[in-house]
Amino acid sequence: QVQLVESGGGLVQAGGSLRLSCAASGRTFSSYAMGWFRQAPGKEREFVAAISRRGVTKYYADSVKGRFTISRENAKNTVYLQMNSLKPEDTAIYYCAARDDNSGRYYYSPLRYDYWGQGTQVTVSS
Repeated sequence: QVQLVESGGGLVQAGGSLRLSCAASGRTFSSYAMGWFRQAPGKEREFVAAISRRGVTKYYADSVKGRFTISRENAKNTVYLQMNSLKPEDTAIYYCAARDDNSGRYYYSPLRYDYWGQGTQVTVSS
């Protein structure tokens, strides 16, 4: 069992940056593949970025590639999402997710994740 708590959301102007953090409880964080998802009002939850358990492999949605960076510090039980060049269409609630997985893979389907945080709001004004 792992609990996830996101932080770092807020209001930012277009072109600005934010860094989201997701702190995980438990002592086996390094055995979890992690992902970031987002959900805008009236839309389905969509994949943003994923990272394998040791941070070796990463994967991004086309919509954020080149602007967002996912990373993790296993010693701190934390995964990050650095968001640069933000656009109004990035406005959403951002969720982190964890999957207990020792394969070294990443996952982009929300159905593959076992645990979710409560989300943090990101609002980008034009």
